[in-house]
Amino acid sequence: LVMKVLSKVSFGFLAVSYSCVVGAFQLPSGSDAPRSAAQAESRKDFLSTSAFIITGAVLVSSQPAYARGRATLDQAYDRYTPRIIEGGKFYKSELYGAISKSNWKAIQAATAEPPKKSKEDRALKDGGVAKRAALAGEFSNARVLSAMELYAATFSDSSITPKTKAMKAEVETLREVVDGMNKAAKIALGEESAGGGLFGIGSKKPSTSELSKQVQELYIKGGNAYNAYVFAANDGLPLQLNKLPFL
Repeated sequence: LVMKVLSKVSFGFLAVSYSCVVGAFQLPSGSDAPRSAAQAESRKDFLSTSAFIITGAVLVSSQPAYARGRATLDQAYDRYTPRIIEGGKFYKSELYGAISKSNWKAIQAATAEPPKKSKEDRALKDGGVAKRAALAGEFSNARVLSAMELYAATFSDSSITPKTKAMKAEVETLREVVDGMNKAAKIALGEESAGGGLFGIGSKKPSTSELSKQVQELYIKGGNAYNAYVFAANDGLPLQLNKLPFL
């Protein structure tokens, strides 16, 4: 459910206040916590019954934002939105499942970046691009967030539009979420230390339940950011193009 309230502001823009109703986490605090029938809500129940609300303001042009021309927008839409949509599907299904079970290996894999280019990669015809892309996590910067950022840039040309700025701001939030999830998974797996107080927990290694709680909070923060990005992307989109789905 998305609600829009429009009011005119200066410089020919509209201020958009929005609320996206998605769902709230109710999960066991650790991977070994018992899961009763009441606790083990399905993703469908999670998305439809327990709601959290995000609110914000996005400045968008009062005219449709096709800054680089309709042909360029069509090309960018076809190139980038499949990765964005697939990323959203993964986020609300497989990633949700991994977080709900505190499956740290799955969380780490989902948010992992591909390895750096090796000498063997350089010897390949495509420079190892296909090989490395296949190793990127299903909701990683390389696979999803880079596509979101490039699609956002389509709505600007010689100067950056408020629409692009709004979309890129949500991408940056998602980057923080993905990095935080990956860091937490590595700590839980003993592959990395907490360092100088990850998530404000302190210098000692946090417990599994503490890490689970923080990752759940990151998941909700990321869901908010994804939906805010979609809201901004869909505003003023030509009718011939399908709007991106919310989580």
